[in-house]
Amino acid sequence: MRIRASVRTSGHRRPAPLRAAAAVGAAFAATLALTAAAPAGAAPAPAARSGQPVEYFTGPGGHPHHTTVPASAPLAPAARTSIAADGDVTSLVKNGPVADKLDVVFIGDGYTADQQEDFHKAARAKWEKMTAVEPYASYTKLFNVWAVDAVSHDSGVSGDPTQDVVRDTALGSGFFCSNTERLLCVDTAKVEAYAAKAPAADLVVVLGHSSKYGGAGYNDVSSQVGYDGIATASSDNDQSDQIAVHETGHSLGKLADEYDYGQEGTYTGPEPTEANISTLGADAMKSQQKKWYRWLGQESPDGGKVGAYEGGGYYEKGLNRPTDNSIMRTLGREFNLPGREAMIAGFHRHATSLTAEVPTGQTLARGGALRVTPLPGATPRWYVDGREARAARGATTVRPAALGVPADGRRHTVTVRATDPTDAVRDPSLRSLLTTELSWRVKG
Repeated sequence: MRIRASVRTSGHRRPAPLRAAAAVGAAFAATLALTAAAPAGAAPAPAARSGQPVEYFTGPGGHPHHTTVPASAPLAPAARTSIAADGDVTSLVKNGPVADKLDVVFIGDGYTADQQEDFHKAARAKWEKMTAVEPYASYTKLFNVWAVDAVSHDSGVSGDPTQDVVRDTALGSGFFCSNTERLLCVDTAKVEAYAAKAPAADLVVVLGHSSKYGGAGYNDVSSQVGYDGIATASSDNDQSDQIAVHETGHSLGKLADEYDYGQEGTYTGPEPTEANISTLGADAMKSQQKKWYRWLGQESPDGGKVGAYEGGGYYEKGLNRPTDNSIMRTLGREFNLPGREAMIAGFHRHATSLTAEVPTGQTLARGGALRVTPLPGATPRWYVDGREARAARGATTVRPAALGVPADGRRHTVTVRATDPTDAVRDPSLRSLLTTELSWRVKG
């Protein structure tokens, strides 16, 4: 008797990159400067895109800002060849196969050949600080982390400490980008080439070799590798990790910014697609059962109760946010409840709640062992031809024969299913992402 394996994961194995939220945010940012003089109540007119929209941060506790920087030029063949021969890829955290985990890629810039271990140390430290923030802290087992070495001629990055400092680095990182001191720009075409060297890249963080505060978020990039955005941060600044966390709110959670630009302006457009901004007030949200109505009145980890607070999506009026001051509004804060829900769903779009040692397509003898590793807290449930083998509930190692698969010469199906049990995701459409199901065809 042999077992043939197949795999089905509920709705979230490597979809095409979702960019709707990032595109909306970039459109707001690109058009705002052109519509600042428009009267309140007028919706902004579309603006032609030129260059690359970026988000940046002037201080650890401040609101982000947006600007546009020159887009990186395509790489010449010689540059691609040079990058292909450069550096190594190192596994920093390994929790499972790349197909089943969310793969984070750190790339260092401004590190010479003799400083690559310093980069690895900085990447580990930055990841430790990022995963101290919820919901990362509760989901560390969903991630693999990789370090991609990029060997620079000079140590450090341009613009540190002053604007006149120029350094020759692998990714061209530099402060004072577009004359903005804390904006740490990077050559995104080179980032793409280095990120492609990792086994997989769902999230990319570039660490510039500097202790100067700064960073940037590129949330409207087109990546053939498959990641949705790039975050840059100074490697040795204790507070720059918050920049990366905020940026993943856009790239993974598809969240909007919850701040405005402090000037008059009223949003009059359609209901935004992002989960954390809305044209609806709390009463309308509740009566129509839309957006974050399931969280209304609940105490949020960023402080206060979930409601509808005016201002967000770069507008002072016309758009509401769930709480007064989450990390999508001010660095150093926590994600609010709707934000956490969106982030967890984002994790599960890339990672599964259950992995198996038996790869898809491999066969086993009927008496062979099936071993699975569930997400902490998830309970595996085993089924034979759709009927649960209750005695095996919670087991991580089983034998099909012991589950009740008969040696009758007929085909049978062994299935295991596990669901992330979190109560931080209430939307049924998002909860469907939290279940993973693996099935093996058995012939007696």
